[in-house]
Amino acid sequence: MALLGGFQDGSFPLAILTSMRRIAEGYGLSLIIGIPLGMLLGRVKILKETVGSIVLGLQALPSICWLPLAVLWFGLSERAIAFVVVMGALLSITIATEDGVRNTPPLLLRAARTLGSNGIRTYLDVVFPAALPSIVTGMKLGWSFAWRSLMAGELLFVSLGLGHLLEVGRQLNDMAQVIAVMIVIIALGLFVDRAVFNVLETRIRRRWGIESA
Repeated sequence: MALLGGFQDGSFPLAILTSMRRIAEGYGLSLIIGIPLGMLLGRVKILKETVGSIVLGLQALPSICWLPLAVLWFGLSERAIAFVVVMGALLSITIATEDGVRNTPPLLLRAARTLGSNGIRTYLDVVFPAALPSIVTGMKLGWSFAWRSLMAGELLFVSLGLGHLLEVGRQLNDMAQVIAVMIVIIALGLFVDRAVFNVLETRIRRRWGIESA
């Protein structure tokens, strides 16, 4: 009843739209930063030994640990939530991209040089396509971490998102609402995973000949 009531009174649709907007912004920024950074770490040795070590170390830090820092820097605001989402996804995307770039078959690189490819063209035509399966895996992991980070961030203050509805249910001792919101969160996470990342992974595997049609 709580699940149905949440959709009937409009609270669930509003919360879903709010949360999806936030994760789209934060996750999108993570992709914009993480993929180029991972490609640089995979090809530039000095960056790998310096920035790469920092990224790897920060990856061991649970996403929830960014919450106190976000509040200190940005206060109880939308920026604090965005920061937590970005940090939740960024490191996974960067590390997976770096691994994909570093595992690019040397034969492909030699063939590209023989054909006259160099500089940015090598990245776009050879390195990026070869690393794409690893990048998609990192995107999938980054999404799951970002989704969890968003829910944790929305518990902080009145923010109209799904995390806030969880907190309202807790404050009202309304177990039915808490469970209903948890079901919505799980359903959304599964939907995005199946509708976006599974489809993308399947297409890439078929394109690379890893999986038959």
